[in-house]
Amino acid sequence: MTSPIQVEILQRVAEVFDKQVPFHNLLGMDIKRYDLDGVEVVVNMKPELIGNIHQNILHGGVTATVLDVVGGLTAFSGLVASRDDWSVDDLQTRLQTLGTIDLRIDYLRPGRGSIFTGTGTVIRAGNRVSVCRMELHNEHGDHIAFGTGTYMVG
Repeated sequence: MTSPIQVEILQRVAEVFDKQVPFHNLLGMDIKRYDLDGVEVVVNMKPELIGNIHQNILHGGVTATVLDVVGGLTAFSGLVASRDDWSVDDLQTRLQTLGTIDLRIDYLRPGRGSIFTGTGTVIRAGNRVSVCRMELHNEHGDHIAFGTGTYMVG
């Protein structure tokens, strides 16, 4: 069962990532879902995100960025889910230390499409370090890339 504090902190985190990070806004990232069960981040293709002008495909750096953001959000939700007695202040302090330690991206096929959705799952949720797996699909369900990320969560 999700506690009211867990819901509140995830809403705050989503607000920060969705509205207050200039680079996320530049890319047009939109958090469609963020709860203890997972995250869903969407990016709509636009000309500024093209990496190969001859094939009209998504830039690999955009792919990596989306997967990294999904991984960070996923890692933090894993931390929030690890206990039901977190205080909002404790979690806000932890959020300030959230960072990527390691990120591996496997590009499976060219980023063709108009809507790209990143999702993530926790592999290991630790008190200080978490590991996540992330996937990026287009609107047809084609698996564009997957990543594995290690994140500092406290």
